[in-house]
Amino acid sequence: MALSVLPLDLARWDEAKRDCLVLPVFKDDRPLRGAAGLADWRMCGRLSKLVKANKASGDAGETLMLPPGRRLKFNRLLWFGLGDAKGYSDERFRKDVKWILDVVTKANVTDWALQMPGRASGLIGARRAIELVLDEDLLVDQPIAILEDPAGQKDIAELLRSQR
Repeated sequence: MALSVLPLDLARWDEAKRDCLVLPVFKDDRPLRGAAGLADWRMCGRLSKLVKANKASGDAGETLMLPPGRRLKFNRLLWFGLGDAKGYSDERFRKDVKWILDVVTKANVTDWALQMPGRASGLIGARRAIELVLDEDLLVDQPIAILEDPAGQKDIAELLRSQR
């Protein structure tokens, strides 16, 4: 299994140097939260400016590939619109992760960092998100770093250890 955990901490992101930062964003996540909010801050508000200019919305099915600029240590950034946060469920989570994996694979991303869909908004717990991913082998053998806050890291550490 190639899953690892990367803290929601810009200094740690700088050390990781991954190919792609994957940002799932809900239409109603304003201001941007979690990994998207940190990336936006590091990019001097560029993601927020795209939203304000109606060039990015977070609508369901929206996908954007962006250059991260010099301040983020990723080669590219992928934005995934998840639609409305209301009614977010395990079923939508599975569907979103499958879609993200499909796009990332087609884009020939070599290794990536992702905050799981729904985590920034607290719509799905860290442990539940990893359980769903592991139960369905959604991200098995993917060179991926899961972006997670300290509490979430603690929740999923045991699950990831048991999979090794």
